[in-house]
Amino acid sequence: MCMKPQPGEKIAKVHCRPKSYPCPSCGRRGHRKRCLRRFVRSIAYGTALWLHVFYAEYSARCNCCKTFRSCPPGICPKADYDNLVRQAVLNRILDDGLNVARTQVAMKRDFLLELSTGFLYDCLQWGLGQVNQTRQRRFARGHFSGLLGIDELHLGDYTLLLATDPIADRSVGYSLVTINDQAHLRCFLLALNDWGFVPKVVVTDGSNLYPALLQEVWPAAKHQLCVFHVLQDITKQVLNALRRFRRQQARRGNGGRKRRRGRPSKQQQRRRQQRRGPTNKEKAAFVYKHRFLIVKRTQKLSEQDWERLCQMFEYLPELRTPWAFCQEVYELFSDEQVARLARRRRTLLLKEADYQEVPELVKAMGLLRQDKFDQMIAFLESPVGQRVKTNNHVERGNRQIRFDEKVRYKWRSYRSLERYLRLRLGRLAALSSLNQAATKDQPTPQGVPAEPGSTPAEGAKPGGD
Repeated sequence: MCMKPQPGEKIAKVHCRPKSYPCPSCGRRGHRKRCLRRFVRSIAYGTALWLHVFYAEYSARCNCCKTFRSCPPGICPKADYDNLVRQAVLNRILDDGLNVARTQVAMKRDFLLELSTGFLYDCLQWGLGQVNQTRQRRFARGHFSGLLGIDELHLGDYTLLLATDPIADRSVGYSLVTINDQAHLRCFLLALNDWGFVPKVVVTDGSNLYPALLQEVWPAAKHQLCVFHVLQDITKQVLNALRRFRRQQARRGNGGRKRRRGRPSKQQQRRRQQRRGPTNKEKAAFVYKHRFLIVKRTQKLSEQDWERLCQMFEYLPELRTPWAFCQEVYELFSDEQVARLARRRRTLLLKEADYQEVPELVKAMGLLRQDKFDQMIAFLESPVGQRVKTNNHVERGNRQIRFDEKVRYKWRSYRSLERYLRLRLGRLAALSSLNQAATKDQPTPQGVPAEPGSTPAEGAKPGGD
């Protein structure tokens, strides 16, 4: 397609036609045969920008071809748009989360470009050519911290197996499979092992797929169960106990002498309220409204939260037991302790007689079995700067990919899903490399030694995490 600027549009000249030019295949220089020129569209905010490219055709002195043409940097051969346009399209699709139709609208609004749907998909293919997974994998292996987080994400008919390095803040590898079973997970773990990733600690959720396979592939690695998922199950049982106490509170006072027929007047209601205070139903409603205070950490309670919590204990004294149980569970996974102290705290918690009288707390204590608890506190045996007890880093990337799936109305085929994952995770890996390089070049203040194992702040979320 021949594209030419309209009168009044901005034009910038680009020269690339020396007397000799290297062959694009072998690098041997050829002699200029004839001079050529053409127009290429670039981007400028709010205006139309054209590049008037002056290039040449050269006679080859090698056996690669007879002739070849020069190409300025940043412009693909025979392209009507330069690489800035292609990069702007990728930024809107990958970073801004726009679909194809909204990307076309955004490019027309910002840069006065009317792009076709086919060109947008060509930009995706061009972006795949810019991603060097081998180099990214080599860089990740060179900066591998020894800690690996693994999680799975269901995307329609497929399942994404994602592995990340929480300390280095980058993705390590991924695999898109059709069935989420041990056979596919074993292939994924063996691939990570063949790439040179031998972790010291592997963080996963409570799925039954991981323990046997991790012991098979990495027998020396410690298996860390995600503490967030464990606390989520325990607090669920604590809230179940609160709901049972609340229902009992709301039913109190329903028996005995019946009231008169009809609704009491407002004056009678005010007198009754002043004489008796809040009713049992109102107390139960207050407890249920502020039920989150029972499972909230004491360090995060404000002065107003403490007042409401004391009011809840006054209405329902039975809530002191699940509240104390929840706070002791939080102490089990504190970073400021050793594994021996954590096991001692667990033993004392399980022997508490008050907790044994609440059925929901008995179920919660069943989640703290000895074999599982040793995997929950595996992070205490790691150095202080590398204690990771949750799988939030890899789950943040999964949540971001889930959001991208909803924006694009779900992917239709394996090809489109694989292409997007390569682009998205490749973009995140490139950003992580730039952040690490900037942190490494930043001088350390005098008098403040660099902390061993310190990492840059987590600014960008992984594909997801």
